Amino acid sequence: MSNDAAPRGFNTKTLELPGWTHVYSGKVRDLYEPADEAILQRMGQDCVLVVASDRISAFDHVLSSLIPDKGRILTQLSLWWFDQLDVDHHVLGSTVEDGVPAEVEGRAMICKKLDMFPVECIARGYLTGTGLQEYKAFGTVCSIPLPEGLVDGSRLDRPIFTPSAKAEVGEHDENISYDAVVAMVGDDIAGRLSELTLEIYSTAEKIARERGIILADTKVEFGYDPVSGLITLGDEVLTPDSSRFWDAATYEPGQAQPSYDKQYVRDWLTSAESGWDKSSDTPPPALPNEVVDRTRGRYVEAYEKLTGKTFA
Repeated sequence: MSNDAAPRGFNTKTLELPGWTHVYSGKVRDLYEPADEAILQRMGQDCVLVVASDRISAFDHVLSSLIPDKGRILTQLSLWWFDQLDVDHHVLGSTVEDGVPAEVEGRAMICKKLDMFPVECIARGYLTGTGLQEYKAFGTVCSIPLPEGLVDGSRLDRPIFTPSAKAEVGEHDENISYDAVVAMVGDDIAGRLSELTLEIYSTAEKIARERGIILADTKVEFGYDPVSGLITLGDEVLTPDSSRFWDAATYEPGQAQPSYDKQYVRDWLTSAESGWDKSSDTPPPALPNEVVDRTRGRYVEAYEKLTGKTFA
């Protein structure tokens, strides 16, 4: 029923799915390629099955604890956002009728196989996180000068494109300048990646604000579709794992904002209660049930507030 040895990526147990062959495991997703020619014929092009697990990562470690329903929440939220955005994306199907195995329906998508660009495309509308750290030191974010006097949570005059370079498995992504992106992919593609990223952020920020949620920043990924020849949105989109969502009702610049993500996990792991040193090589301990439940609750709340649907 499972395969303990992933050919590439993280070594984790994966399901054996009829018609599909496991080829890669990321921190929270498992990728499968078609083993059945009928699937390729149905999709009309080369494709991959992306299965979201209930695994959760923090500080570049995949934790032993699972967050129940996390894979379904992230998949369903991504699918909802893909429907809201006027952009070419990689999703070909997400139901059993489309060819998704029944065992993973609800947490899997059949997607176009893209030639991914080696850039994490990040849009920031608010100053926080690693951007705040750079701003405090140099007054810039990814070499973009910002006005003086900004604090944690300050809204920027306009959203900015702040890319990072994709790191190897287990390593940190590194913030880079726009010129570095040009050197990696060329001027035309760099310009298009920036334009698309900021368009997605602006559209999503407006939709989220109407639902009482602030979208502080988001990370998206793009690839080249060899069939259409278009730059295409891939991976997940606008989930609590790839975006920083805040409650508009409690937003207050000048302090860290509570967010709809794995904040409870990070807070507990760095607390005295966990007894874990994140600078060590020791794997993180298992999460208490309370932290698991509260983390799941934040994921569900984000899904329901954004989509207006009840998560079942």
